Amino acid sequence: MTPALQKMWISFIAMGFMVISIFLIYLSRYKLKGFWRGLTAIIAYILMILAGLIIIVVVLSGPTT
Repeated sequence: MTPALQKMWISFIAMGFMVISIFLIYLSRYKLKGFWRGLTAIIAYILMILAGLIIIVVVLSGPTT
Protein backbone atom coordinates (compact mmCIF):
# COMPACT_ATOMS: atom_id res chain seq x y z
CA MET A 1 0.00 0.00 0.00
CA THR A 2 1.41 3.37 -0.96
CA PRO A 3 1.90 6.16 1.61
CA ALA A 4 -0.75 8.27 -0.13
CA LEU A 5 -3.29 5.46 0.16
CA GLN A 6 -2.42 4.99 3.83
CA LYS A 7 -3.01 8.70 4.46
CA MET A 8 -6.36 8.46 2.71
CA TRP A 9 -7.54 5.60 4.94
CA ILE A 10 -6.27 7.36 8.07
CA SER A 11 -8.20 10.50 7.12
CA PHE A 12 -11.34 8.40 6.51
CA ILE A 13 -10.97 6.99 10.02
CA ALA A 14 -10.75 10.55 11.38
CA MET A 15 -13.91 11.52 9.48
CA GLY A 16 -15.64 8.45 10.92
CA PHE A 17 -14.64 9.58 14.41
CA MET A 18 -16.21 12.97 13.66
CA VAL A 19 -19.50 11.40 12.54
CA ILE A 20 -19.61 9.17 15.62
CA SER A 21 -18.91 12.14 17.88
CA ILE A 22 -21.72 14.19 16.29
CA PHE A 23 -24.13 11.31 16.93
CA LEU A 24 -22.94 10.92 20.53
CA ILE A 25 -23.18 14.66 21.22
CA TYR A 26 -26.75 14.64 19.91
CA LEU A 27 -27.58 11.71 22.19
CA SER A 28 -25.99 13.29 25.24
CA ARG A 29 -27.74 16.63 24.78
CA TYR A 30 -31.26 15.57 23.81
CA LYS A 31 -31.89 11.93 24.66
CA LEU A 32 -29.94 10.86 27.74
CA LYS A 33 -29.98 11.86 31.41
CA GLY A 34 -27.60 11.56 34.34
CA PHE A 35 -24.49 9.42 34.21
CA TRP A 36 -24.99 8.29 30.61
CA ARG A 37 -25.27 11.88 29.44
CA GLY A 38 -21.86 12.73 30.88
CA LEU A 39 -20.22 9.53 29.70
CA THR A 40 -21.37 9.90 26.10
CA ALA A 41 -20.36 13.56 26.06
CA ILE A 42 -16.86 12.73 27.30
CA ILE A 43 -16.45 9.96 24.72
CA ALA A 44 -17.75 12.26 21.98
CA TYR A 45 -15.36 15.07 22.80
CA ILE A 46 -12.41 12.66 23.08
CA LEU A 47 -13.24 11.30 19.62
CA MET A 48 -13.55 14.84 18.21
CA ILE A 49 -10.17 15.88 19.63
CA LEU A 50 -8.57 12.67 18.37
CA ALA A 51 -10.02 13.22 14.90
CA GLY A 52 -8.70 16.77 14.84
CA LEU A 53 -5.22 15.63 15.84
CA ILE A 54 -5.22 12.94 13.16
CA ILE A 55 -6.26 15.42 10.48
CA ILE A 56 -3.56 17.89 11.61
CA VAL A 57 -0.89 15.16 11.38
CA VAL A 58 -2.09 14.09 7.93
CA VAL A 59 -2.17 17.65 6.60
CA LEU A 60 1.13 18.75 8.11
CA SER A 61 2.99 15.65 6.97
CA GLY A 62 2.88 17.10 3.47
CA PRO A 63 2.44 15.54 0.08
CA THR A 64 3.73 12.08 -0.70
CA THR A 65 6.26 11.52 -3.44
